[in-house]
Amino acid sequence: MSTETSTPDGGSAGGGRTAVVPSKGLHAGILDLGDSVMLGLASTAPVYSLAATLGLIVAVNGNYTPLILVLAFVPVLFIAYAFRELNSALPDCGTTFFWARKAFGPWAAWLGGWGVALAGIVVLANLAQIAGKYLWLLIGDGSLAANTWLVTATGVLFIAFMTYVNHRGIRLGEHVQRTLTYIQYISLGIFAVAIIVGIAGGAPGGANGSATIQPFDFEWFNPAGAFADPSAVVHGVLLALFIYWGWDTCLALNEETENPAKTPGRGAVISAFVLVAIYVSVALLVMMYASVGTEGIGLGNEANQDDVFLAMKDVVLGPWGWLIVVAVLASVLSSTQTTILPTARGTLSMGVHGALPARFGKVHERFQTPGFSTQVMGVAAVVYYVAMSFLSEDLLADSISAISLFIAFYYALTGFSCVWFFRSTLRDSARNLWFRGILPFLGAVSLTVAFFISAVQMWDPEYGDTQIFGIGGAFVSGVLLLLLGVVLAIVCRFAPATRGFFTGERADAGVVRGD
Repeated sequence: MSTETSTPDGGSAGGGRTAVVPSKGLHAGILDLGDSVMLGLASTAPVYSLAATLGLIVAVNGNYTPLILVLAFVPVLFIAYAFRELNSALPDCGTTFFWARKAFGPWAAWLGGWGVALAGIVVLANLAQIAGKYLWLLIGDGSLAANTWLVTATGVLFIAFMTYVNHRGIRLGEHVQRTLTYIQYISLGIFAVAIIVGIAGGAPGGANGSATIQPFDFEWFNPAGAFADPSAVVHGVLLALFIYWGWDTCLALNEETENPAKTPGRGAVISAFVLVAIYVSVALLVMMYASVGTEGIGLGNEANQDDVFLAMKDVVLGPWGWLIVVAVLASVLSSTQTTILPTARGTLSMGVHGALPARFGKVHERFQTPGFSTQVMGVAAVVYYVAMSFLSEDLLADSISAISLFIAFYYALTGFSCVWFFRSTLRDSARNLWFRGILPFLGAVSLTVAFFISAVQMWDPEYGDTQIFGIGGAFVSGVLLLLLGVVLAIVCRFAPATRGFFTGERADAGVVRGD
């Protein structure tokens, strides 16, 4: 039998009403604030995100890279406040889907839910590929990492394993996540200490003297200097903006967290601040040690841009260089697990509320997890990854680049939903005005602008590795996948099992228990 929880809406459009969120049968109250923060941090894959992105930002912005990382954090923080405020009123694991429904209605809700699921499925393909590659880099001389069949099969096994872990229960998943988190941060910590020792000793960053220590300079944070080339700042911010993506995982686990109206929101904001501290401090250390030069391990060397840590590992750690490979592998595996969590809970909520067939709303009676939704997300990620890997690895890479469009879409939608949902209470206090109005609105506008700038860049046939009909493959794949969501929404509008969600004829369903 379904139960319901009531929480004050904190200022809905009607003001002072009570928001009733149906219980879905998930394992309530099993996570605390520490778990929320850990999951928010893990979902971003911070070690891998830095390794794969730092060189690209340096190539565009040089020594102003730390400032770019801070600037990119600002709209992310504003959207984190939107997530926090909406969660305080409506702690539903559907997050953007559920909140957009309350603010703008069923069509915006369905497309918001699609954006969350789409970003998760596509990024899982990338994470699986990286996990497969890095595992085999640790074996023998690392040459097996170039075997596409072997890497793909390994990536599929990783997705399958993490799907199994998430299906078996949130506590098992939390234990696995904690282990992976310890591995990656201990390894990253050793890497950072070795860099500090190298900087303190004044030794050249390159074994052959090709890179030299560059001292810290406050000029690296000077906006006047950075904005001498505004286009470079915009480009750099767009690159940096989405390495923060993932902290919202803790919001999707709100119904499984202590004090669901407050703890997940706090976890999201805390994890966002911790992320910017990690990114900026590690970036500073790496820049000081390796410099932004174009030779040797310099961050400006094009040969290092795919993974700056991989290029530096032997110089920094010597025979212990494999530790940073382990850190990246743990980071990617950690993110693989935590990416499945929010996508599965998003489709669970869509099933419970009638936007998807009722089977998506099934909760495993024993494990108290979204059984069917978790399995669907795992299968969808595997199918997409395998198909794209053997259809075109270049197109797979370009479709992964298009993730920025999906993220900007659903983050911006969340920001606008916050402003509209709380519109009648914005004048009640300065706090409401800023945290429910001005900051979420600015974040949403910034991400909307980022969406269109990214789309224009992706349109260029020189962007990425592929082009289709004279247009960049990243743009085509990104737009087609977004339009697929519109098509599926139309199908659901007329399908007997889901049309009630769009017409308002169907009340929210309770939990559906099953195997």
